[in-house]
Amino acid sequence: MTPQVRPAVPEDAVELVRLRGLMFEAMSGRPDPGGWQPVAEQVLRERLDGPDELRTMAAFVVDDPDRPGRLAACAVGTLERRLPAPGHPDGLFGFVFNISTDPAHRRRGHGRACTEALVAWFDARRVTRIDLHATESGEALYRALGFHEHSVPLSRERLLYS
Repeated sequence: MTPQVRPAVPEDAVELVRLRGLMFEAMSGRPDPGGWQPVAEQVLRERLDGPDELRTMAAFVVDDPDRPGRLAACAVGTLERRLPAPGHPDGLFGFVFNISTDPAHRRRGHGRACTEALVAWFDARRVTRIDLHATESGEALYRALGFHEHSVPLSRERLLYS
């Protein structure tokens, strides 16, 4: 059975942040709550609101069929306009930064369905490159959806903990 995917709405912010926390926990092996959560909720509420054609963030979700108001999975990404270049005539790039499935719903295709919906959202906007950072457990899924290695960028990171 194909999971029912829908676009996220501002009211999903709390659950999207919960799933984001589960993603961080899966990556580090420990929960990492903190000041980032209320800020993330506010950002999601603001950026998932308004007409779809004006949004620079999208999220697609699968509802938990057994728990109304809870999400089983999500995929969240942003749209960025850069200067156009050869092969990138509109200068539109995507970044996927949050794909997470609640442990009780894993291995059922929910993450794949949400990611496919997000990729289709990018495609409808003529995005020419979508980047993401893959965990080892997610790499096979992303490769199956057409993702591959790209040039290794330099990064500057300055972590702030609240």
